[in-house]
Amino acid sequence: MNRRSPLLVLPALCMLLAAGDVLAQGSTGGSLGNDSKSLSGGGDEPRSTTPARRARPEAREVPRRPARSAAGFDGVWIVRAVGQSAICAGQTSSNTVIVSAGRISGNNVRSGSVSASGAVFATGGSNGLTNVTTGRLAGAGGSGTFRQSDGCTGRWAASKQ
Repeated sequence: MNRRSPLLVLPALCMLLAAGDVLAQGSTGGSLGNDSKSLSGGGDEPRSTTPARRARPEAREVPRRPARSAAGFDGVWIVRAVGQSAICAGQTSSNTVIVSAGRISGNNVRSGSVSASGAVFATGGSNGLTNVTTGRLAGAGGSGTFRQSDGCTGRWAASKQ
């Protein structure tokens, strides 16, 4: 059994790689069959006017903004609502709600959420009525609108305690 030494394979591999470089030079610097040109592209012909490609600069790392969370709205909020439609014009109510990890809970709140940007969406109700509340919180305040199943619509304002 004739086994080749790994040391003999390495020089052969280097020669193949070097031959590839020579062939690449021949394809860009001249042809092997033309006696008036050398492998390196010498001769009387003018050089190419195409500029050499520059190495691409390293991409700059753009700092990423930290992910926004609704945690900035966590806490106790007092919400005051005022009816504006003919059915409930001038009627007011006040309710305390708690925001925790983007979830709204409190009396008469079935489900509610606050997004990282402060968008509010909640559903709830009492006395057989249901309502949908939308709006926005920003800093220690917020406002929006509500619509009840009996047709009452209005506005609300909230303040963080």
